[in-house]
Amino acid sequence: MNTNLHERAQRLRQEVRHFCAYEMPAELLDKAHRHQVLDKADYVQWMRLLQAKGWVAGHWPEAYGGQAWSLLERFIFEDELARQGCPWIIPFGVKYVGPVIYTFGSEEQKRHFLPGILSTDDFWAQGYSEPGAGSDLVALRTQAVRDGEHYVVNGQKVWTTYAQWADWLFCLVRTGTEGKPQSNISFLLIDMRSPGVTVKPIHTMDGFVHVNEVWLENVRVPVENLVGEEGSGWGYAKFLLKNERTAGAIVGQAWHVLNRLKSLARDSRSGGQRLIEQPLMRQRIGEFELRFMALEEVAYQAVEAMVAGTDNGGEASLIKIRGTELYQEVAQALVEALGLAGIAFDPEALHRGGLPPLAPDDAGGILKEHFYNRAATIFGGSSEIQRNIVAKMVLGL
Repeated sequence: MNTNLHERAQRLRQEVRHFCAYEMPAELLDKAHRHQVLDKADYVQWMRLLQAKGWVAGHWPEAYGGQAWSLLERFIFEDELARQGCPWIIPFGVKYVGPVIYTFGSEEQKRHFLPGILSTDDFWAQGYSEPGAGSDLVALRTQAVRDGEHYVVNGQKVWTTYAQWADWLFCLVRTGTEGKPQSNISFLLIDMRSPGVTVKPIHTMDGFVHVNEVWLENVRVPVENLVGEEGSGWGYAKFLLKNERTAGAIVGQAWHVLNRLKSLARDSRSGGQRLIEQPLMRQRIGEFELRFMALEEVAYQAVEAMVAGTDNGGEASLIKIRGTELYQEVAQALVEALGLAGIAFDPEALHRGGLPPLAPDDAGGILKEHFYNRAATIFGGSSEIQRNIVAKMVLGL
C-alpha cells in the first residue's frame, strides 16, 4: 500500500489519541468509560466535537464538507476511538444516509439535508428492519402508494435505533408489485413529525430504550423526498450496508473490552490470589489475545485489499462474525471476573449516575454493555446472513 497513505493514517491515529487525552470533555469521557447511558444531548455534544475537528464526516468528499479520507484512514479513526472507550458515533446521518444523498440524491436534496447532517441539527433514524424482514430485508412489506405529488406510506418498522430522538427517517418502502421483489423497493426520506408516524419504545435487556417500533399510518411524503429513481432503492440499500459493514469500531471494541478484562484481573483478588495469577484466567486471557491478534491482522489485510480493489466481497462479513463473537465472549468473561459485583444491576442508578455501583465504579456499565451486546451477532446483519455472504463470495456456494 502507498507509504503516504499509511503515514497519513498513523498521524490521524495520533491526533485521535491526543484529542481523547487533552481535548475531550472529562465528564463526557468519564460517562463513556463507565458505560453510563448517554442521552441525546450527550450524543449531539459528541458529534459536534468531532465536527469541530473536521472528523464527523471525514470520509465524505471535500465538495460536501468532508476530508476525502481513504478507507484506511476511516478504519483507523473508528478503531482508535473505540480503543479509547469513546462514545458511539451515531452513524445514521453521517455514515449511512448522508453518502446515499450525496451519491444518488438530487441537488435540492443535497442542499437541504447535508448541512443538517454535518451539524447534527437533524437527527436521523434508519427504517429498514420489519417484523419478518430483518436480515431478510428483501421481504419488507411497508407500502408507498403514489397519490399526486405525495406517496402515502403504510407499514411498520422495528428495532429502529433512537427513533425516539429522530427528526428524519430514511426508509425502504415497496412502491410496486411487478417483477423481482428487489426491483420495486424505493428509498424515501420521511419527516418524523408527519401525521401518522408513531414511535413505540422497546426496552432491551439492559433496561433502557435504544430501539423502537415505528408505525406508519397513511403518512404523506412529498415526492421530492424520493432519493434517486423509484424502484432503485435496493441498490442504494446495498451501497449503504457496505458502508455499515466496513466499520473499524468492531476491532476497537473487542480490544477495549479485552483491555478492561486484563486490568480487572490484575486488580481483583479471589481466594487470596489475584485473578491474573490464576492459571485458568491466564489461559482464557491468552486465548482471547491470540484471537484478537488474528482478528486485527485480518481486518487490516481486508482494508488494504479494499483500498487496492482486490477484495472479494466477503471480508467485511468475516470481520463482523469474528469481531462480534469475540466481543461477546470477552464481555462474558469480564462479567464473571466481577464476581459478586456482577450479580446486581440497577438500570435507574446507572442512568442517573448518582448511586455508586458495587466494586469497580464501572461495574454497572460493564453489565449494561454485556446485556445490550448480546444482540451484536444479530444487528447489522446476523451472523447467519454473514456466513451466507462469505459462502457465496469466497467459496462460490
